[in-house]
Amino acid sequence: MSQATRILIALVGGIAIGILAAALAPTQAIAVTAVTQPIGSAWLHGLQMVIVPLIVSLLVTGIGATAEAARAGRITVRALAMMVAILWAVTIMSALVTPLLLEAWPLPAGLATALRTALTTSAPVGTVPGIGAFFDTIVPTNVVAAAAGDAFLPLTVFALAFAFAVTQLPDAQRSILTGFFQAVVDALLIVIGWVLKLAPIGIFALAYGVGARTGTAAFGALVHYIVCVSAIGVVVLIAAYPVGMIGGRVRFAAFARAVSPAQAVAISTQSSLASLPAMLKGSVELGASPATAGIVLPLAVAVFRATSPAMNLAVALYVAHLVGVPIGPGQLAAGIATAAITTMGSVSLPGTVSFIASVAPVAIAMGVPIEALGLFIAVETVPDLFRTVGNVTMDTAVTISVSARSDAKEIPHEISHARP
Repeated sequence: MSQATRILIALVGGIAIGILAAALAPTQAIAVTAVTQPIGSAWLHGLQMVIVPLIVSLLVTGIGATAEAARAGRITVRALAMMVAILWAVTIMSALVTPLLLEAWPLPAGLATALRTALTTSAPVGTVPGIGAFFDTIVPTNVVAAAAGDAFLPLTVFALAFAFAVTQLPDAQRSILTGFFQAVVDALLIVIGWVLKLAPIGIFALAYGVGARTGTAAFGALVHYIVCVSAIGVVVLIAAYPVGMIGGRVRFAAFARAVSPAQAVAISTQSSLASLPAMLKGSVELGASPATAGIVLPLAVAVFRATSPAMNLAVALYVAHLVGVPIGPGQLAAGIATAAITTMGSVSLPGTVSFIASVAPVAIAMGVPIEALGLFIAVETVPDLFRTVGNVTMDTAVTISVSARSDAKEIPHEISHARP
């Protein structure tokens, strides 16, 4: 049985047993949460404890890998520039569209109230700057204090500056530092693996409390969450088509036909890496030279995941909506910056790990409690389908766009029919 299946069973089982216990003996059912809640919180804290060193180490290694790739030549630099622009664009899109979606289709008041009662056991975390103080707090005066206080945006800015500084060191020194931080990442992933082995216990404990306090409202909220967050992934997926058509100078039908095999692999495997051969074949069919596609696609799989910042920000905004935390311009700016900056470091992580490592810093930077993430990670399999399909489609669109501007003279005559 896969880990995702065990986690999902624990979620459904915990909620169902909580509902049943509350129906049979309401007082005793609530009393049991005095035991289950600390167990679930301890498991969640186990994931939280590695976030600060993991994010810093991932940024150092991720920026280092990107800088090394950029030295490979003009094609790589052009691809990286386009990837960064898309990441920021989709993050801003999510900041605009997610609140509109939640306003148009809000979580029913009864469900929201019940879940707030079940989940909110502490005040919002992290430093929440107003729009005036945002630029004053974005650069940390004490990075240790920023890390200790869960001030993720200034911590991320420091890590970003440090990572770029590392790329300027001589090769021997740069290799030592990047090797050290890569070893830190590898060790932390082992720790996270241990914590995730306990995920069925922790999620069952959290889910029991939710079921006992909210009844069937929990299932309705989870469905609402899946639809809202997946919708942001669908927007990014749809946006990949005009990017490919305009940037790659291809027709809609040609792009859709060429990318569909890679999308099918992405749906069946939920892996961009497994979709790489199909993406390469589709890109060449659309006119990209094998040489250019061979450079851009591996780079895209390694450091670019178009849906991540948009959907990570959407999760944080959804949790804020769920627990009733108002999000002002300063908080939203902090969320946008954190989501866009951190995403290039975490793209190579497994799905359950990247969910916590990517979403928690965004939520904390916005002052949003992250307790609900312990439940949402159990149903991440569905939104992750849209993440992977969107990523694969945008990877192909970026590849043919870069190719159209880098090697137009090298496009074989027999495949140029894909272009209008």
